[in-house]
Amino acid sequence: QVQLRESGGGLVQAGGSLRVSCAASGRTFRTSGMGWFRQAPGKEREFVAGINWSGSSIIYADSVKGRFTISRDNAKKTVDLQMNSLKPEETAVYYCAGSAGPFLTTNSEVDYWGQGTQVTVSS
Repeated sequence: QVQLRESGGGLVQAGGSLRVSCAASGRTFRTSGMGWFRQAPGKEREFVAGINWSGSSIIYADSVKGRFTISRDNAKKTVDLQMNSLKPEETAVYYCAGSAGPFLTTNSEVDYWGQGTQVTVSS
């Protein structure tokens, strides 16, 4: 099975920045769509950003456009999410996700989940 492991979560003040990372192992990563989701207390898990197999196609949730940046390094098998101007309402567990196919934009396309990393944004 493909294994995904997130890191880089933590506590930041509102308006601050944080970079979360995902390392993949177990299967080839090069042709897989990847993405980030988050789940806040009392809410459903939501899509944040997705990136196709080559990194040439990227999509963001409207709420994070202009503030978050997703990137991948296929040689290192990693996917990063740079989060800027963070808001308290974005406190959530952030999950790395992967697809067996080349694209990933919805929950239905997720084949592999990471364990999640907590991001807390203080007021």
